[in-house]
Amino acid sequence: MSHAPIISAAELAALLNTDNDTLVVDCRYALTDAAAGEQAYAQGHIPGAVHADLGTVLSGPTTGMNGRHPLPDPQVFADAMAELGANNDTLIVAYDANDAMFAARLWWMLRWVGHENVRVLDGGLEAWRAAGGEISTQKSSPQRGTFGLRHRAMPTATFGDVLQNVETRSRMLIDARSPDRFRGENETIDPKGGHIPGAVNRHYKENVDTTGKFKPTEQLREAFQDLLGDTPPEQVIHQCGSGVSACHNLLAMHVAGLDGGTLYPGSWSEWCRQRDVPVARG
Repeated sequence: MSHAPIISAAELAALLNTDNDTLVVDCRYALTDAAAGEQAYAQGHIPGAVHADLGTVLSGPTTGMNGRHPLPDPQVFADAMAELGANNDTLIVAYDANDAMFAARLWWMLRWVGHENVRVLDGGLEAWRAAGGEISTQKSSPQRGTFGLRHRAMPTATFGDVLQNVETRSRMLIDARSPDRFRGENETIDPKGGHIPGAVNRHYKENVDTTGKFKPTEQLREAFQDLLGDTPPEQVIHQCGSGVSACHNLLAMHVAGLDGGTLYPGSWSEWCRQRDVPVARG
């Protein structure tokens, strides 16, 4: 069993030519078009891959107050992975179009329910195509696997935790959104612009190069250590718009050997909908 978080297109191609229990999961999605991911999968995907939709598989029901992509019930998510063909020992390889924003969400969630044997395709489908990988339009019909809920290893923070932290500043809050949205500019997704007071900004796209592949380990480690200063990784709460791209920063820190951070799943989309909460801009 491998715990390496990133896999190259060449490594994946070689792996798929063996008899290993490997499940490739297409996580493509568009925040502005809920049907786009399924459509992209139908138009062409890595042969044998299944599709895990952010809106249905990787999120739970919304209430209007719990953010745009709340975490699903852990057992419901485990059952969904079993339906996609995963077993408890399966190596699951997640990919999306290129920069791994949605694939990182699946990577985090699988570890959240106790499945450590998961990797993210570096550079996504674009890298697969560039490496000469085949593309299929045949929808996979997997046999149900034995995937079950195990030890929940990944911590989460609640709205109450983050609200308390605004007062205590005992933990560092890292916001993965783009700098303009962090400043409260050009907000087109959530009803209010700005950021949680005390947060610092680390746009998830800073973790990858222009092709969507992760930057070298040492470069990531240096960048995050500069950001953290004396704050240990386990004292970091990660957030973004709705708990998706924050997982990318968690993955990047894992690649850099800086484990222990906590996800705030509700993120800005939950925070900005609460009454009388403080909002920072600029």
